[in-house]
Amino acid sequence: QVQLVESGGGLVQAGDSLRLSCAASGRSLSGYTMAWFRQAPGKEREFVARIRWSIGTTYYADSVKGRFTISRDNTKNTMYLQMNSLKPEDTAVYYCAADYGVRTTMRYDYDNWGQGTQVTVSS
Repeated sequence: QVQLVESGGGLVQAGDSLRLSCAASGRSLSGYTMAWFRQAPGKEREFVARIRWSIGTTYYADSVKGRFTISRDNTKNTMYLQMNSLKPEDTAVYYCAADYGVRTTMRYDYDNWGQGTQVTVSS
């Protein structure tokens, strides 16, 4: 079991930047994939980006490609989401997720979740 705690959300204006963090604990993340999902009011939770912890390869949803960057710091067991050029449609609760060996964008494939952090982008 992996415990995940997100931080870094807030209220920003369109065009601003924000960096989210996800601190992991409980076990080694070797072989794990970690991901960011988001859920806007009245909408399904959707995939944002993922990173394979051991080798660092990344994958993004088309809606954030070129604006968001996912990364990790092995020494701190922490994953990040750098969000640039934010838009009002990026407003959502952002969740980090983790699971061993997955290579999907499907929320149901991830068993470990954080509590979420709110990101609000005003126009």
